[in-house]
Amino acid sequence: MGRLIFFIDDDKVILNLLEYTFQSRHDYDVICYKTGEECLDNLYLDPNLIVLDHILEGSNENTLNGLETLKEIRKVNQDIPVVILTGQGDDQLLSDFMENGADKYLTKDDYFINSLIETIEQMLE
Repeated sequence: MGRLIFFIDDDKVILNLLEYTFQSRHDYDVICYKTGEECLDNLYLDPNLIVLDHILEGSNENTLNGLETLKEIRKVNQDIPVVILTGQGDDQLLSDFMENGADKYLTKDDYFINSLIETIEQMLE
């Protein structure tokens, strides 16, 4: 079994891209979730790394956003590396995520897949 990566993003196109990119790499197993709640329900699978979208707009107002999801992940497991993906570069947001245990923060620019591949390879060495 390869190293398990969770991807959490409410954008199906992004999830499909991430799944396609990483599933084709022989040493990664990938599970994609559209909500933070789905991720939290499956933490028992003990992922090696989590890539979390910062917004996560769900079907109702009780849906956890990325920061709330990160806080919940950290209550359960302090050690899983968490990479935050965001569409906005926001310094306040960045510091909120870092203070709450995020390991890395990447902006979804035109080259974010390359940055993410590099980041994940470094973190899972």
